[in-house]
Amino acid sequence: MRALLLGLMLAGTTVHAEDGGAPDGGRRLFDVTEAAPVKKAEAAMDKAGSGLRAALPESWQAPSVLGLERWQWLGIPVLGLAIALCTLLLLRGTRATVKRLTRGKSDIGDRMLARLDGPLQVWWASLLARVTLPVLALSDGAEAGWQRVFKIGLGVAFFWGALRAVTAWSDHFATTEFAQARPGSRALVSLFGRVARFALVGFGVLAVLSELGYSVTSVLAGLGIGGIALALGAQKTLENVFGAFALAVDQPIREGELVRVEDFLGTVESIGLRSTRIRTADRTIISIPNGKLADMRLESYAARDRIRLTLTLGLEWGTSAAQLKDVMSACRQVLQAQPTLWPDSAAVNFVGLGTSTMDVEINAWFATANFDEFRGIREAVLLGFLEAVEKAGTRLAYPTSTVRLAKQG
Repeated sequence: MRALLLGLMLAGTTVHAEDGGAPDGGRRLFDVTEAAPVKKAEAAMDKAGSGLRAALPESWQAPSVLGLERWQWLGIPVLGLAIALCTLLLLRGTRATVKRLTRGKSDIGDRMLARLDGPLQVWWASLLARVTLPVLALSDGAEAGWQRVFKIGLGVAFFWGALRAVTAWSDHFATTEFAQARPGSRALVSLFGRVARFALVGFGVLAVLSELGYSVTSVLAGLGIGGIALALGAQKTLENVFGAFALAVDQPIREGELVRVEDFLGTVESIGLRSTRIRTADRTIISIPNGKLADMRLESYAARDRIRLTLTLGLEWGTSAAQLKDVMSACRQVLQAQPTLWPDSAAVNFVGLGTSTMDVEINAWFATANFDEFRGIREAVLLGFLEAVEKAGTRLAYPTSTVRLAKQG
């Protein structure tokens, strides 16, 4: 990224409004003006081209195909090869400089270089071609046309590199300790990254249109009028976009979390600009518009810090008071033996007499947010309860009914 900014300073890129340049006499939104070093280099190349042309035999100066002189046709491939070699050298220098500046800090330098390799090639090639073009001593019209092409190349490389840089930075941020400790920040950065890329594409298109000579002011005015009509006809779409921002800021649910939405349970796959995708236990995908999702009742299981176990042991009628006390004491010991038991949360109480059972209510909390881990804890605890009932000499009750037949006299 430092290399890209360095190239911008060398090229003297500025963004401003300027009269003229458009076929309808409008105003350009973007215009690239040359810095003093670039102008001096172009002047030197122009002087070298004039001297070279004067030193060549007149037969080489004779017009040929497309109005170009013979020496110019020979100079084009030679100049192209020189530009390609210099681009490779500058690209290697850029890589070495960025690696040296970011050495030992993080892997952001390597991520940037991997993403910006293509944009940097286009940038250096366009800049070198723009500086060395005057050496061919082309006609004013031809040189102006090619200079415009190279300016567009510089603009495309800049916005292309900016898109890649935003993507590389968001990917790097997701791996930082800050993001790992705050999952909500990853979803927020991901969402804003998508918006930033969309905006960069829009500005890039406007920049290219401006360099091609179109009145960007008229385009923006037309987009404004069309935007009003679009907003009126796309209220639901805008509602979903604002819903995405509401979900990103408020963070009721996050990507990768197990959630309950109204009447179904699933894992959040992605939160997009229009809808949120949730994968259910049956491995199906449910897509819910963000505008609607923001108004629904959302329950996130990932936010809990402990999981509750609650059940009722129904002992059969005929269980003595001593056996009942033994069962409750053994159940408390089973719970206390679990290392993840939340302090002072174990409650084992005799709560009532049912129609066919003597009910013992058990409540306990376990310090885990991983449901797979809780399954193992629950299994061990339930087996312990069954052993406690067996050792006490009683049994679990099952629904029974007694029918009495009375003999009539």
